[in-house]
Amino acid sequence: QVQLVESGGGLVQPGGSLRLSCAASGSISSFTAMGWYRQAPGKERELVAWISNRGSTFYSDSGEGRFTISRDNAQNTVYLQMKSLKPEDTAVYYCTPGTYSGRTYYPAKWGQGTQVTVSS
Repeated sequence: QVQLVESGGGLVQPGGSLRLSCAASGSISSFTAMGWYRQAPGKERELVAWISNRGSTFYSDSGEGRFTISRDNAQNTVYLQMKSLKPEDTAVYYCTPGTYSGRTYYPAKWGQGTQVTVSS
């Protein structure tokens, strides 16, 4: 089994920053990448970014430019640094280990999610 512990969410004002963390443990050796998705109220879950075990990164339009994904392989932890946050970034953010082919990411497991609220 895979255990995912996400943290770092919260309430932040527009223009502010947050860093999300996701610590993975258990049977994770088969996964070749880690990703972040988000789901806003009334909207479908969408990919934000993913990072391969080798450090290659991919960002969706929603994550490009303001978000940075990184990982600490020794700690099996993936991070999502978010800056210049906007109200439309408000969502539940989910950590997901998975695999990839080319630029396509295939999530395999889901964390419990961490709420990010951007509001003044």
